[in-house]
Amino acid sequence: MTLQSPQDIDLTACDREPIHIPGSVQPHGILVAIRLSDRTIAYASANIAEVFGLDPEDVLGRPFEEVLPALSAAFAAQLDDPPSAGSTRFVRTIQVRTAQEERFFETAISRSGDCAILELEEPPQGAVSSIDSLYPTLRRFVGQLQGAPTVEVLCHLAAQDIRRMTGFDRVLIYRFDDAWNGTVIAEDRNEVLPSYLDLRFPASDIPAQARELYRRNRLRIIPDANYTPVPIQSRDPAPLDLSDSVLRSVSPVHLEYMRNMGTLASMSISILRDGSLWGLISCHNKEPKRVSLQVRNACDFLTQIFALQLEARENTTLAENRVRLGAVQTRLLAHMAAEEHFIAGLVNHADDLMMLAGAQGAAVLTQDHCWCMGQAPNKDQVRALVDWISQSHQEDVFATDNLADVYPAARAYADRASGLLSISVSKVHASYVLWFRPEVVQTVKWGGNPQKPVQEEAGSLRLHPRRSFETWKETVRNRSLSWDRSEVEAVKELRNAIVGIVLRRAEELASLSEELRRSNKELEAFSYSVSHDLRAPFRHIVGYSELLKKQESSELSEKGKRYVDTIIEAAYTAGTLVDNLLRFSHMGRTALKPRPVDVAALVNEIRQKLAVEHGGRRIQWIVGDLAPVNADPVLIRLVFENLLDNAVKYTRTREKARIEIGSTRKDGETIYSVRDNGVGFDMRYIDKLFGVFQRLHRMEEFEGTGIGLANVRRIVERHGGRAWAEGELDKGATFSIALPDHDEGAA
Repeated sequence: MTLQSPQDIDLTACDREPIHIPGSVQPHGILVAIRLSDRTIAYASANIAEVFGLDPEDVLGRPFEEVLPALSAAFAAQLDDPPSAGSTRFVRTIQVRTAQEERFFETAISRSGDCAILELEEPPQGAVSSIDSLYPTLRRFVGQLQGAPTVEVLCHLAAQDIRRMTGFDRVLIYRFDDAWNGTVIAEDRNEVLPSYLDLRFPASDIPAQARELYRRNRLRIIPDANYTPVPIQSRDPAPLDLSDSVLRSVSPVHLEYMRNMGTLASMSISILRDGSLWGLISCHNKEPKRVSLQVRNACDFLTQIFALQLEARENTTLAENRVRLGAVQTRLLAHMAAEEHFIAGLVNHADDLMMLAGAQGAAVLTQDHCWCMGQAPNKDQVRALVDWISQSHQEDVFATDNLADVYPAARAYADRASGLLSISVSKVHASYVLWFRPEVVQTVKWGGNPQKPVQEEAGSLRLHPRRSFETWKETVRNRSLSWDRSEVEAVKELRNAIVGIVLRRAEELASLSEELRRSNKELEAFSYSVSHDLRAPFRHIVGYSELLKKQESSELSEKGKRYVDTIIEAAYTAGTLVDNLLRFSHMGRTALKPRPVDVAALVNEIRQKLAVEHGGRRIQWIVGDLAPVNADPVLIRLVFENLLDNAVKYTRTREKARIEIGSTRKDGETIYSVRDNGVGFDMRYIDKLFGVFQRLHRMEEFEGTGIGLANVRRIVERHGGRAWAEGELDKGATFSIALPDHDEGAA
């Protein structure tokens, strides 16, 4: 025979204690486990001898019907249809003859593997004998629930009525947070025990395996923290799983915890929401106290009603928030639809964007730009934060109310961004929308020091819980208000809407692209033909005009000579335009022949050529490291010739021109920049800058045909890159091109 005892368990740590197989029960009841396959007794608590006058060793392995015929008859129907694992069924109150007399027992049945566990408790003296006497309290409670205006009032009503039915000294409603710390949110008590209202208890007070048992077995009672456990006897070496038992003996650590708290009796009822543990109703008594199974079942029933009402209230609040945020989202969608690019609809309506998530700050980041709104970190901080998010969190939505804990650099701007909610619009181009909440400094009251949840006695391997439950205050920093479920859902829906807009526009652009491809081919053929055919007439005009000026000069008046010069100059300019147009057209028809290009050597050659042409100018050249690139050498030369020639041309008015050239590598591409201190341009006209024949300065001031930058953009885009510029009137300009590190984008 194997005698299981809690003293055999080595309690090296609370979170490793096998509390579901304690090997014993509490002494206020009797346990018998019947093997369902042959209806024999497989396990029995040792106190079966005291109550029924049976030798515990003799009953093991014998038929249940033979050993305890009265009990067998009472449980016959239950054994034919036992409950499934994870549930406990109250049977009824039965009268059974024991060794001394006829006695009444409240009974329950549960399942453990191939065994049905039968449990019997004798009702305490003066206990409620039927559910009828509890009905008025239950009915009043249900009526009050319907009129409760808030969740706080709801919790207070539950605490009041549970204490009214049980008579405990103190009843607490205890809610878990995301880290499994518990906070007392409602309380009803007499003056015997102190108030724990608003106190927080650390997650270590209820280890993970205990929380799982609370979730599975909704109600537990400990009538006396000083009880002596009753061993379970068996000839089976495997311990009996008591996860669903109502008499299961509890951990010695927990019993010591109760005694340290000054409560010798306790009862807890689990509050479940969607199958998950939301919180507990915890009942305490200074002296030992036992509550009948009838009353406990009524309390369990009341708690289930309370949980349903709680869920309904929270769902109503959630629905109201969804409706409110849905209106904000509708406005944002309208803003995005009204703009040429959806991002403008967000950044131009910052108030709605922040309202969507209940944030005080926001940021929108794309590959090239970062917009910060409200109370937000600066642009460099946002870019660094997004780099961390993209590397550390692959999910589309990321939320935290303690950013500094996972990203220590955020401590520098905790006053603006202790809370972060972000959505990834595109991981390929690192496009994100972020919302920020500032730090909310809180003073948290703990029921004892949470940094020391347990203490170990010298010379003992068994852990002992803390002895002090005096209020211990902690100032919590670097935390924001938590993100509400409705707010997280709202930004998820916004992300889906943005992705939908992007995909729809991509489809539209794909359709337009095909149409434009056909049109461009026709235009290229037309422009090639026209420019080719116009070259000869303009050459003839120039040639014959020069002959006229040379051979008939003596016959021409001064006015006639000026007319001829004007004809020659106009025809020459028109011919140059035609040549440039022919070259522009030719670019779209010629296949690229990319190969490695030494950009530093190329720029040096172009500078020497420009030095000859502009020998009298004072130009300060500042040339940084120029990375090589894989590109068509002929076309890329034309790009740098145009950019450097423009820089020289538009610094002509400066006594000392300054031209800087450099390159950087970033996100799989090389960016080349040409910066000058010339006349610059007005950014309002940036859209015209790269257009064919578009000029931002008068011909009388600066010569040119207005096609050079159009050639630059076309060549760069054919290589799969980008071209852009920034400038300010009379303060210079910077022209940049970005070329991919490899030639996959070439066409």
